[in-house]
This record gives sequence, C-alpha cells and structure tokens, in this order.
Amino acid sequence: MKPIRLMSGFFTVGIWTLASRLLGFVRDIMIAAYLGTGPVAEAFLVAFSLPNLFRRFFAEGAFNMAFVPMFSKKLEADDGAHQFAQDAFVGMAVLLTGFTILGIIFMPVLVMAMASGFIGDARFDLAVNYGRLAFPYILFISLAALLSGVLNATGRFMAAAAAPVLLNIIFVLAILITAATGRPASQALGLGIDQALGLQVGDSLALSVPLAGLAQMALVWWAAARAGFPLRLKRPKLTPELKRLAIIAAPAALAGGVVQINLLVGRQVASFFDGAVAWLNYADRLYQLPLGVVGIAIGVVLLPDLSRRLRAGDAAGGQNAFNRACEISLALTIPAAVALMVIPTPLVSVLFERGAFDAADTAATALAVAIYGLGLPAFVMQKTLNPLFFAREDTKRPFYYALVALVLNAALAIGLSPFIGYIAAAIGTTLTGWATVLLLWNGARGMGGAAQFDARFKRRLPRILAASFGMGAILWATAFVLAPYFGVATLRYGALLGLVIIGIISYFGIGHLIGAFKLAEFKRSMRR
Repeated sequence: MKPIRLMSGFFTVGIWTLASRLLGFVRDIMIAAYLGTGPVAEAFLVAFSLPNLFRRFFAEGAFNMAFVPMFSKKLEADDGAHQFAQDAFVGMAVLLTGFTILGIIFMPVLVMAMASGFIGDARFDLAVNYGRLAFPYILFISLAALLSGVLNATGRFMAAAAAPVLLNIIFVLAILITAATGRPASQALGLGIDQALGLQVGDSLALSVPLAGLAQMALVWWAAARAGFPLRLKRPKLTPELKRLAIIAAPAALAGGVVQINLLVGRQVASFFDGAVAWLNYADRLYQLPLGVVGIAIGVVLLPDLSRRLRAGDAAGGQNAFNRACEISLALTIPAAVALMVIPTPLVSVLFERGAFDAADTAATALAVAIYGLGLPAFVMQKTLNPLFFAREDTKRPFYYALVALVLNAALAIGLSPFIGYIAAAIGTTLTGWATVLLLWNGARGMGGAAQFDARFKRRLPRILAASFGMGAILWATAFVLAPYFGVATLRYGALLGLVIIGIISYFGIGHLIGAFKLAEFKRSMRR
C-alpha cells in the first residue's frame, strides 16, 4: 500500500469511527439524562460491558490480530484465502454459539467477576437480567469483526468502519421512540419488545444490543459478498490452517484486549463505590473518542499493510509505514490528551450534566477524564506497536507483556483504592498503558530496524509537543474567560463549541507554522 493510500485508509476509518463515537455521545447523553448514575444505570453499563469485553478477546483481540496477517499473506500469494476465511467464519460461529449459551447460563458468575461490589443489593439481579439479554451480541459482533478483517485486508475500509454507526443509530432511535410514545424512561431502548415478551420494566434496556450486533454483521457480510468473499454457514472442518490460527490466536486474545482487561479491574474496584461505575464509564467514553478515531484507524489499516510488506520482503516500506502511523497518531492524539487534561470539567458538564446527572457527578467524572487523558498517547501507541508483532505472527511476547500489565494494573488499582477511592482505577489504567508501551518498544527493538524512528519523525515529534502545549495554554485561558457561560443552559453548547473550534484552529495553526506537520498532507488524504 502506497503511503498516500495508507493515509487515506487511516482517514476513511477515522472519519467513520468519529461518526460512530459522536452518535455514541448522543446515546450516552440520553442514557445519562434518563438514568443518571443510579442502580439501573450501573447495572446496565456492567451488563453492556460484558459482551464488549469478550468481543476484545474473540474479535479485535484474537481474530483481528491473528486472522488478518494470515489472510493477508494468503491473499498476497493467491493461496486459498477465500477457503481459509470460510473455514474461520464457520469455526468462529460454532465456537461462539457455545460460548454464548454458557455465558447466559453462568451470567451471575460473570457479573460477580465484573462487579462483585454489586453482590447483596438490587444492582446484582438487574445486571444479571440485562446481561442475559445483551450477551448474544458477542456472537454477532465477533462474526462481523472477522468479515471486517476480510474487507480491511483487501483494502476496502468503508463498510467495516461504518458498521459500528448502526449500534448507536439503533440506540438513539429506540430512545426517541420511547420519548415519542410517552413510555417510562427506564424502558428506553426496548422498541416495545419488552411488552411483547412480558419482560419487567427496565429489562428491555439490553434488547437493542444484540439487535444492533445483528445489523452490523449483516452490513459487513453484504459488503464482503460484493467483494467476492460470500461466507456462509456450513459444516465445520478443523483444518491444519485453523489449528495454526487457534495457536496464534490464543495468546493474542489476551494481548489484543489488554486495555479492556485493565478496565475490567477498574470496574471491579469502582463497583465498591456508589456511582463510580457510571463515572468511569462516561469518562471512558470521552477518551475513547480520540482513541477510537485514531487508534482503531491506525490498527485496522496498519496491520494488513505490514503483513503484505513482510510477505513481499519490503522492510524499508514497513519501516516507513510504521513511522507514518506513529506520526499521524501522535499528531492527532497528543493535542486531544492535552485538551482532556486542561478542560475536562466543561466537557463533562456540557455533554452529560442534565436530568439525573448532577454537578457532583460532573466533578467525579471530570477527574477521571483528566487522568485517562494523560494515558491517551500510550493507548494509541500500543495500536501502532502491536501490529509489528502480530504481522510476524508473534503473539507470545505481547501476551507476556499483557500479563505484566495486568499484575501492575491490579496492584495499583486495588492497592490505592483504600486511600484514594475510585480514582485509583483510572490511575492504574493510565500508568499501565505507559508501562505496556515501554515493554512493546523494548521488545520491538530487535526487529531489524522496523521499529526505528526515522529522521522525519524525530524532527516532527518535538514540534507536535510544542504545538499541543501551546494549544493547551490557549484552551485554559479561553475556558477561564468563557466559564460564566457554561452554567447558562442556552449558551453552554455554543461556549463549548467555541472552545473546541479555538483549540482546533490554534493547534493546527501553531503546528503548521513551526513545521510539526503540513496541512496539505491532511487535505490530500481527506480528498482521497
């Protein structure tokens, strides 16, 4: 993939991911307004987290990191790529059907593992009920991830990047339908299905989750079929290639999902503090916006590109792709991290503070946002470093690094929580993120120069930092001037929009002037 094609791929995935995350904010704003941070909200958020956690294992973690390099190399060599994808699709469907059934049966155990602080109060039973309704999402979204991997390996990024938008569209429509029909807020997202099935009030919150997963799978299946890869359910076959895929995927399941595993530890700690599960969830949504737009785009596009280059013996091209990925990711995430640390309170207040979400919730959430922001560049750098290992089908070393990170995160989050409360979870996640980057970087140094930074990156990184800090100073001063307007209902949205626009203009203006990047490079990629 040529550099301009690589950059256009980043922007294609990034723009659709941005659309999904913005709709996700609309969804979360509505849920926060309806439910606040009370028992129903916390139970639903934990239940929704369960299939998403396992999605990182089976989908983004295991199969995207193990399947995509193998499929890309077969595609490059014209060596049975379609049959391999077909066998993997059937194998995953069988495996996850069984796993889904077990998850529904043992849902109380899963909820206990996720939030043992819920035991003994109403949140536990609610979370179990919601979890059983939402858990089939893991089957549909994992199959969608495999189909997305097929599309991404062939250079078709749009459908796979657009699919997550459907999840948030379905949630938003469901809430709007609930409001239009005058049903209680606790029945939001049910689309009336709860009444048809005779479910209790509130249980219907989770029914839109598997429905959205099915819609996402249908979209990428259609796109893959149009691309010449119509995958169908057939009798499963355990081929030598699938055995090799399983061997590679097993450690990748943990390595690819390390951030989610660390969040699991954080939720466990947070479950012992009233409201903390919701505070961390909404803070997570804010820092996941830039992480998703940039980090996911980098990982999705870089992994198949590196795999093809390795197959072709193009070491110089692989190093250039890695450097450009690092450059664009840091150019977009360092200023985002600075913004999250400088203006977390205006962001949280304007986006979430309404209805059942009050000023105390804003303060607690904003603190977590600032701490997560400090770790944002580390989370994105993991997305650029991991493909160096996975493209070589080396999943063992990232697995070992993930184990070290898990121990460190658990020690920090659990050890500090008696002294500083729920915020220990955010601190543990951030510090662990940076520790993981150091481990990955140290392990990648022996890859024949693939992970070495070139002269252009070394020249631009200090300037990116300077532009980001300059923007941060301007944001801080502007937020101070606009502070009175954030408390006025009719003016708060305009004030936040103005703050964001000033931050964007100041960062890109300073960056262009001091040579941190060239605006023409962004324009060319956007046009493509």
